[in-house]
Amino acid sequence: MTAIRTLCTAAATFESARQLSSAPEGHRTRGLHGHGFLATVRCDPPEGWATFPGGEVDALRTALQAGVAPLDYRHLNEVLPDPSDTQLAYWLRARVAAPRIAQVGVRSSERGGVDIDAEGQAHAWRRYVFQSAHVLPNVPEGHKCGRMHGHGFEAIVHVRLDAAALAVGPDHDRLDAAWAPLHALLDHACLNDLDGLSNPTSEMLSSWLWARLAPTLPGLSWVTVYETASCGAMFDGSQYRIWKEFTLDSARRLSRAPDGNPLRRLHGHTYTLRLHLSAPLDAMMGWTVDFGDVKALFKPIFRSLDHRPLHEMTGVDDADTGSLARWILKTTRQQLPSLDRVDLHETPGCGAIAFHGDALPAMPV
Repeated sequence: MTAIRTLCTAAATFESARQLSSAPEGHRTRGLHGHGFLATVRCDPPEGWATFPGGEVDALRTALQAGVAPLDYRHLNEVLPDPSDTQLAYWLRARVAAPRIAQVGVRSSERGGVDIDAEGQAHAWRRYVFQSAHVLPNVPEGHKCGRMHGHGFEAIVHVRLDAAALAVGPDHDRLDAAWAPLHALLDHACLNDLDGLSNPTSEMLSSWLWARLAPTLPGLSWVTVYETASCGAMFDGSQYRIWKEFTLDSARRLSRAPDGNPLRRLHGHTYTLRLHLSAPLDAMMGWTVDFGDVKALFKPIFRSLDHRPLHEMTGVDDADTGSLARWILKTTRQQLPSLDRVDLHETPGCGAIAFHGDALPAMPV
């Protein structure tokens, strides 16, 4: 089995105005406007980078905040000639003082943004919402999803940006144009009635969307489907992945923090925890793993973490987020062998990703 690796994550906001001169004539983004931006970063910090073991998340948060400070309450055109989400992400990537950066992202609204991956490739993404009904016809007798029900679905579409797209904006117009005919089919509809969706699980819906978007969106990277706010599936053209999210209300103190550091004092967080699983698709069921099975099998571990003093756990180096994420991954894989990644955020966007494998985890979700 490969060793567990850890990425640290951080997020920071900034408020700014801008004009996008590369937008077509008449496009509204050519006018002066503003956003509450969100910047994100992931890095693979070497041992000793932070001032103490377990201080990596705070160190990365501080580095990102310093990186966005020159952008906060600024007219961004005074910093960059054409401050699109893409160009802002590249600008930040060059200025955040963190080692081995694996991702930098800029989000200008809840609907979309741009991520730069470890190789420097930019991916634009856009979020879409549709209200639909469905039933899963192949589930066992008594399974709640065998009854007709509905969701406020969300889909996130990611596309690699080529050289031409990097030079001009806006980044998201072609995604909106490709999505529009699909929205007309999906919204306020029963998914089972659509051609090719007789068994509309999250996995099947993600690949159904991929098949219809790929011909019109060269460079399509991933399609992510949120069935609910806490679970969903992703398809990249060949592999399915699912996740299930939980929240933990837990206390901690960091024993390795130096005297006087607030992290050494007893404190707590509402953690966001995501379990990511990858498994072959079950052709009959149309899913990789049943979300209900994930929840049931994880329940004993969840109970050992929720409303608990995490620093009193055995088998954990300390109660820092990276150590906890690694412990959750190692312990849960005994019950869920297809689990290969755990995201644990102590505050929104700030935390750790523990994962198996040599390749860095994909950016979505």
